[in-house]
Amino acid sequence: MRNVWNGIVGFVFLINFTPSALAGWDPTKANEAQEAIAAFKATDPDLEIFFEKAHGYAVFPSVGKAGMGIGGAYGKGVVYEQGEEIGNTTLKQVSMGFEFGGENYREIVFFEDKETLDDFKKGNYELGAQASAVALKKGASKNADFDEGVAVFTQTKGGLMFDVSVGGQKFTFDPK
Repeated sequence: MRNVWNGIVGFVFLINFTPSALAGWDPTKANEAQEAIAAFKATDPDLEIFFEKAHGYAVFPSVGKAGMGIGGAYGKGVVYEQGEEIGNTTLKQVSMGFEFGGENYREIVFFEDKETLDDFKKGNYELGAQASAVALKKGASKNADFDEGVAVFTQTKGGLMFDVSVGGQKFTFDPK
């Protein structure tokens, strides 16, 4: 049990204190991002309206999350402005509460306007614990809307996680 706890603490430390220089621009992420976008649209074709309305978006093809009381998540993604790739991003999350297990998921963060995307591009953007993500399934996007300039959608890829926790996400941005 102690080794599991040490591993989780180490994971949380690693994802939050790894230098952002490791993020760098990665052109191979663009293909993975396009595959993730296709998977989101296949699950809920109504999501297309967000791609049309948003000034920009960040696509995370794979986010790993693990926790046991305290948890963390990490993923790399691609940022688009008006449909054009402009750079790469990383997502880091720490959470506390009743959580146990691990999962892998996709995430898209839509930015409603230029100002919100510009805030994100400053490189130290945070979504607080109050920000809620819509778990994407057919028709889920019909009732979703922007909240304080962002809309977040997730899609589970695999794993099993029991999670009743509070945590925020922190992002970095590396221009192309």
